[in-house]
Amino acid sequence: MSEKVEPLGARVLVRVLEEESVTASGLVLPDTAQEKPQRGEVVSVGDDEEMIKVAPGDRVLYGKYSGTDLRLDGEDYLILEAADLLAVLR
Repeated sequence: MSEKVEPLGARVLVRVLEEESVTASGLVLPDTAQEKPQRGEVVSVGDDEEMIKVAPGDRVLYGKYSGTDLRLDGEDYLILEAADLLAVLR
């Protein structure tokens, strides 16, 4: 990332992880048939330590239509409220 994005308050910057484009049976799904990704990796967190329970590097699950989309250096990111995070993937 050439620009440094630092979320404010109880927000989290998440790098969107691409979903599989091939089904278990081997069918390739076109872009129009794929669902919006719901998994990502935390890149940075805001300064509200009381609300934020994740750290950079954590893989998380978030709501399908949550956050604000952001594209930097050809990669997709989301800025999410900490409350929009559903789970940490271990």
